[in-house]
Amino acid sequence: MAARWQGVIALLLLIIISYVDRVNISVMILNPEFAAHFQLNENRMLQGMLMTCFLLGYGFSALLLTPVIESRWHYRQGLLSSIAIWALVCAISPLLGSLLGMLIARIVLGVAEGPLFSLKTRFINDNFAADEIGKPNALTALGVSLGLAVGFPLVTWLMAHVGWIGSFYALALLNLLLGGGLIWRFLPAPQVTSQRAKPGFSQTFALAWRTPLLGWILLVEIATLSYLWGSSAWLPAWLRDEHHFSLQATGLLAAVPFLLSLGSKFLGGVLLDKMRPEQAPLLFIIGGLLTAGSVLALMLSQQPAMLALFMLAANVFWGLQGAAIPAVVQHHAPREAVGSAYGIINGIGNICAAFIPLLMGVVMKSVGSVSSGFFRSGGIAADHAVRRRRTAAAYASRSSSKRVYTLNKLQDKTASRFEQRLRWPRKDEAQGWADLLPTPMQLEV
Repeated sequence: MAARWQGVIALLLLIIISYVDRVNISVMILNPEFAAHFQLNENRMLQGMLMTCFLLGYGFSALLLTPVIESRWHYRQGLLSSIAIWALVCAISPLLGSLLGMLIARIVLGVAEGPLFSLKTRFINDNFAADEIGKPNALTALGVSLGLAVGFPLVTWLMAHVGWIGSFYALALLNLLLGGGLIWRFLPAPQVTSQRAKPGFSQTFALAWRTPLLGWILLVEIATLSYLWGSSAWLPAWLRDEHHFSLQATGLLAAVPFLLSLGSKFLGGVLLDKMRPEQAPLLFIIGGLLTAGSVLALMLSQQPAMLALFMLAANVFWGLQGAAIPAVVQHHAPREAVGSAYGIINGIGNICAAFIPLLMGVVMKSVGSVSSGFFRSGGIAADHAVRRRRTAAAYASRSSSKRVYTLNKLQDKTASRFEQRLRWPRKDEAQGWADLLPTPMQLEV
């Protein structure tokens, strides 16, 4: 196997490990001993804060730490340093005696994990041609679903056999030995082809912010991450408290939706390699609309079979978009700042999505039902997905065009809100993209 593909496999496995770390709290809060030790009890708001603190640390790190690593180190050095901190945080977590200490530990863990996806994106950009990036992006994106699918039952099994304290120590060893070993052995360092100096932090950060249509891509990322963290943070509690599954069954059932998204994520990568770069936003339109429809159907369903069907469908359609966001960034960001550009998108996206678990916890505390917060998240995801439809269409028209066309020619009433110039190849093609935008009647609905 070529060295670059060995690196992709190593990154896939590292992402799986990192997502086990991220969701372990979602399972541990169901353990009475863990909840009592950190004075969580049945306070859903405090439980949601554990995930929110992690995501805030993660978001600011992806935004601000990635340019430092990209300008001073390479991705191999950055990842090995991050893994060492992951392992240390897991090892000291059981020794913390207060909720404040655990919240700080979650922030530090988020800071350490923040640059992961940005450095992964930089590695793929450096080692694959523009028409080859779909499959490696899709393969590494599988790590999100696999990490969630493996993480829920694995943490459940560890708690049943070694307790919640032993679970933290086991995860620390997993991070250090397996995660660190894979990167050390299989991720090649960048080849030095010239002696040109790297741009400094300020220049790298400024280049990243000049990525074309950064804001459009960011809106899509916020919607995607809001759905991911809203569903994964509270799915185990919803299954156990609302549907009365055992802890072991909860861990297994929580993994099923993310397992089903594996095929759709890889399909998205295959489609990306067959599409022109300017066509990539089609995956946002198709995947976003189908996800929104599934979530809305989930909110309106009462039968258990229909609830399961639409929950699984939402994850499948959500997975279809997994490889599209990094691919679009790789196509348009300056080469020297690809990682930092994705860090801006991933960082701000996670900062915005960080408040979804906390918001759900507040709703649960006030209403007294896990379902109330769970479906509140579904409503937010559906709203974002509908907005994503016009965002992706406008993005595609801008990135693929050769001539200037103004938004006030479109039938969408949002034109007055987004006064900016777009490039357009042909008038008839422009009308084709305009037809994808919602009419005022659809927006009012």
